[in-house]
Amino acid sequence: MSDGERIAVCPGSYDPVTNGHLDIIGRASRVFDRVVVGVVGSAPRKSGHLFTPEERQQLIEEAVAGNGIDNVEVRIFRTLLVEFARECGATTIVKGLRAISDFEYEFEMNQLNRTLAEEIESVYILASPGYSFIRSSGVKEIAAFGGDVSELVPASVAAALRERAKS
Repeated sequence: MSDGERIAVCPGSYDPVTNGHLDIIGRASRVFDRVVVGVVGSAPRKSGHLFTPEERQQLIEEAVAGNGIDNVEVRIFRTLLVEFARECGATTIVKGLRAISDFEYEFEMNQLNRTLAEEIESVYILASPGYSFIRSSGVKEIAAFGGDVSELVPASVAAALRERAKS
């Protein structure tokens, strides 16, 4: 980390990454010098995740590269979020908000994180209107029933969901 570099962590399960996630990541990349996308490293099956942390990391890396965002890196973490932020040299946690229910949850998480690391700020980016309805769980449900998710996720994710549905 160079002096004065503004680094943010953008955490999530990203199971799978959606166009809404990419919108938040891309917008954060214009505000911060570097954005570290933190993939929660829970094991699939045990956590209910469809993709492993490594698969989720790869899908995000492909999607970010496909959008020409060059100041983003993707890392898996298995620690407290504030500890991960410190490891990355980040002073900010960036989260997207779609609705009031997101705010209520994130408000509580912010208070807990501030108790653990008051030097790390939380910044919230409101979802763009076209993405405010997209949830990873909804995408997985549509894909499981053979529905078309191509407007909701990057092409590589849509293909991975089709493959996963076959197994």
